Amino acid sequence: MPGTPPLLTPLEKMGAASLRTVGFIGAVGLLLKNVVTLTPRLVTAPRGRKLAWQNLWYQMYRVGVRSIGVVGLVTFCIGAILALQIGPILEDYGAASQLPTIIGIAMFRELGPLIGAIVLTGFAGASIAAELGTMAVAEELKALRSHAISPIRFLVVPRVLATTVMTVCLATFADAMGIVGGAFTSYLALGMSPSVYITQTFEAVELFDLLTGLFKAGVFGAIIGALPCYLGMNVRGGASGVGAATTNTVVISIVALVCVDLLFTFVFYTLEL
Repeated sequence: MPGTPPLLTPLEKMGAASLRTVGFIGAVGLLLKNVVTLTPRLVTAPRGRKLAWQNLWYQMYRVGVRSIGVVGLVTFCIGAILALQIGPILEDYGAASQLPTIIGIAMFRELGPLIGAIVLTGFAGASIAAELGTMAVAEELKALRSHAISPIRFLVVPRVLATTVMTVCLATFADAMGIVGGAFTSYLALGMSPSVYITQTFEAVELFDLLTGLFKAGVFGAIIGALPCYLGMNVRGGASGVGAATTNTVVISIVALVCVDLLFTFVFYTLEL
């Protein structure tokens, strides 16, 4: 019929989806690049154009401090689950003493940063997207621009810095809680002394394992901050658009975190680090 758009073939649909994905990644990367280049200038800028420190402290409290209980509970349970699943198998092979080594390396290098970041995505990322999406729908972002106030400086930079810093802090806390959970369960199920468990953990885990996990956590935090800011500031369609942005934030952030973690693991494995 005249005026009917042509149907796309499956290959054309895949190509269009790929282009949208690349464009989205590029847009979020550009936002992160603006944050990175803008932050040093804001720190050294004259009074009136400096970084909004009070806003930054509030975002760090909202994103990080209020997430401590949830992150601690989840990672404690993860450590306990690993001990319950792996402990009996190692005991059958006479290698129960290796349980602290396995759980310690897994928590410090992988599970602590990743689980903490995923929990933080649901706790803080969705909140940021909904907040900025509501501001976009209410045209508050346009009002800021009309007063010569950059939304990137005033809204995005504090949130991205807060999520990056607090994700690193929460990763350290998650590592500790995972070890405590493993020690607690090992004592109840296997009779292993908590002091022996902690000692063997710190003998097995090297400083590089901790630094690797914290580096990942910093990258995860930047992703958790940039994605909801971009999706929230580009909301269209009123309340339904805010809901869609919130949902997309959680889904896309988790997928991005897992994919980036896989990339890091592949690189570290290739380099034998």
